[in-house]
Amino acid sequence: MATPLTEQKSVATRRDSPAVSPAQVAEFRPQLPDWQVVQEDGMPRLKRTFKFPDFAQALTFTQKLGEVAEKEGHHPRIVLEWGSVEVTWWTHVIRNLHVNDYVCAAKTDRLYRGA
Repeated sequence: MATPLTEQKSVATRRDSPAVSPAQVAEFRPQLPDWQVVQEDGMPRLKRTFKFPDFAQALTFTQKLGEVAEKEGHHPRIVLEWGSVEVTWWTHVIRNLHVNDYVCAAKTDRLYRGA
């Protein structure tokens, strides 16, 4: 079995970095059942909304996610609202999804679960 996404580290990407393959997407999907691949501005992106009982907990999650993103060197779009945080991962430089996006999505899930 491959290394779980939460145990992997983001790597630096360049314009010629490979997008995820269909085989990789199939392999990663069971680890990220709550994420959707959406098309925005002609690019696929991983998106999920996380629910919270109030603004303070949503803000705390957002702050902790920012720390994870800094550690990984990969940064999502984060939309904070009362009781929810929408997180979108994609790799700007390749205008596609990269393994990094799946790694960071899995780490976002882990943060949400409090693991």
